[in-house]
Amino acid sequence: MEISNLKAKIFALLREDEEFRYAVAGMLSLDEILRRLEKHDERFTEILRRLDTYEAELLKLREDFNKLSLEQIKLREEQVKLSLEQMNLREEQAKLREEQIKLREDFNKMLAVIERMDLRLSRVERTLEKLTIDIEDEARSIVRHKLAEVGINMDLTSLTLPDLELNIYGTSDNICVIGEVAVRANVRLLDELLEKIEKLRKNYPWMVKDRLIPVLYVALPMADLISEAKNKGIWLLKATEEFHRPNI
Repeated sequence: MEISNLKAKIFALLREDEEFRYAVAGMLSLDEILRRLEKHDERFTEILRRLDTYEAELLKLREDFNKLSLEQIKLREEQVKLSLEQMNLREEQAKLREEQIKLREDFNKMLAVIERMDLRLSRVERTLEKLTIDIEDEARSIVRHKLAEVGINMDLTSLTLPDLELNIYGTSDNICVIGEVAVRANVRLLDELLEKIEKLRKNYPWMVKDRLIPVLYVALPMADLISEAKNKGIWLLKATEEFHRPNI
């Protein structure tokens, strides 16, 4: 059958046969529906693909959120820890301030005590200085009187040289009196006197005469000093007693 005849019959049927016409129309509509459904399937597949992508991204976002939540928890714990440390530091600072205040109070008290001690020491120094001057004057006066008793008359003074000091010094003709004075002394004072005499002989020989009388005037001599003075022939005395008197 030729195509042109087939088309003519189909057109005739479409004009004349209502049932055929509806059948063809239905077939054409179904085909269109199928094409649209296919497009919908494609779109739905794309939507599902996108949903899968969104779901993966959402899952990652949840993981990130969970990580952030954990970090926030850690940060809060650290903040709490820092807050506790700050509280401890404040308490320690308060204690340090209290200790500083107490130290300042103690230091001020100590300064006050030192000032009082300085005053007392100054008084003691002045008293000792006066006592020393008094006992030196007393010693020179007593020794001068004792010498006069044996016919030796001379003025006694202290002697101050660049490298040497003596409490008692005096000369008359060929006699020289050299001595030291102390309130309380042991044998060390005797040794010091002998050293000073040797230094005087060496550095100032013109001040030492042929006849030398070494003397120690001590208010409270120790036993070793008394013993050594007797051994060395040193005149040892105080105002009320002569512990040893060599031949003068």
